[in-house]
Amino acid sequence: MLRRTLPTASTLFALVVSTQLVAAQDLERPEGWMTRFDNPGASESDLEMFVGMPPGWHVTTGPAGIFYHPDNTVSGDFRAEMEVFLFDPGQRREAFGIFVGGSDLQGADQEYTYFLLRNGGQYIIKRREGPDAPTVRPWTGHNSILSYSDRGQDASVKNVLVIEAEGDRVRFYVNGDRVEELSRSEAPVDGTFGFRVNHGLNLHISKLAVTPLGF
Repeated sequence: MLRRTLPTASTLFALVVSTQLVAAQDLERPEGWMTRFDNPGASESDLEMFVGMPPGWHVTTGPAGIFYHPDNTVSGDFRAEMEVFLFDPGQRREAFGIFVGGSDLQGADQEYTYFLLRNGGQYIIKRREGPDAPTVRPWTGHNSILSYSDRGQDASVKNVLVIEAEGDRVRFYVNGDRVEELSRSEAPVDGTFGFRVNHGLNLHISKLAVTPLGF
């Protein structure tokens, strides 16, 4: 009997993305989106790829930095969700994830709160406050976080990051499991939202969305 193994949904998604990457020269940078790199000397020319690739965006760094559209702002009680596929990171354990609470993002007084994962199953919550980046919660392991080594036969691994702000509480989730809860004073969240990618990573962000809570 001939037995065939059917590809998983993640494998099919990776094949679609890989096909699109072959024709990446035909894809365009997302209109209106902006970047800011940690290194003041870095520029767009140092970024290997940042293109719109439905569904979502594909980014290959390059220097570490944030990616956002200035019209993407949120306040009050809300849920911010990011669905991201990590392609082979090699031996790098660089971080990636979502940020909220952004202000003055092109200025000297930039601020935002960011929630990142890294390959190996860990998360971190940090703040950007001008030139400083204080840690709110240090690197912490959690079983809900999928690593590239967990991908099986897939070419990428998917994680879903969520930040929920309700009243004075801010809750952080990975793949449906709550991993942290903070006060709004510890993790300010009102302002611009977007995503952050550190050095030398290849990602596809298939979803970045905000919905109000309580409706």
